[in-house]
Amino acid sequence: MEPTVKDVMTTRVISVTKDTSFRAMTTALREHRVSAFPVLDIDGKVIGVVSEADMLAKEALDSEPEGMPGMIAGLLRRKEQEKARGTTAGDLMTSPAVTVSPDDTLEKAARLMYTRKVKRLPVVDAGGHLVGIIGRSDLLACFDRSDEDIRREILDQVIRHDLHTDPAAFTVEVKDGIVTLAGLAETSEFGDEIVQGIRHVRGVVAVRDRLSHPDPPKAPGTRFDVIARFPVD
Repeated sequence: MEPTVKDVMTTRVISVTKDTSFRAMTTALREHRVSAFPVLDIDGKVIGVVSEADMLAKEALDSEPEGMPGMIAGLLRRKEQEKARGTTAGDLMTSPAVTVSPDDTLEKAARLMYTRKVKRLPVVDAGGHLVGIIGRSDLLACFDRSDEDIRREILDQVIRHDLHTDPAAFTVEVKDGIVTLAGLAETSEFGDEIVQGIRHVRGVVAVRDRLSHPDPPKAPGTRFDVIARFPVD
């Protein structure tokens, strides 16, 4: 079964409100050892995120001598300079927040982190209320699984249960999370279906397709190994 955000998210989240001061946030960073805060409105809905990067922009600008913007401040974009003058979470936050739901796949969460260049995502329910947070380390934790567990799920769940096929028709080898699949598939399309099912098994790093097919082989250059399930920065 493909893992979802709720399987790995952290439910104990340190959050702030729009009025939380810069000083209070710096204290919370040290005390709770976090690197960002979801910002909530009075109803508990996520309206933004304040990260260490947002707060460092203020520190970089404020540390320059008055009237001498210096190299660091000079490189800050205008929006960052305006943000750096803020004194509360509402001033410093990035809004709207990039969020995911508990039932979203880890693949979707990883793509959002990769494309939006963020290190963590608040997890919200259907009403936009905060229920957790997921970071890069949480996504990578899904790969911490034994090769034997992965192989057993592929044989019992993917091939036997999901695809209603006898696992004895295939050879499945797993080493360091990399799956090598061999055997005879009924058609090339069915072979692709098996590979796609395997690549969504928790802990699978890559799938090497070594299947043979009774129908005409794919055109040269169209056969490939699934190198990774999703991009991770």
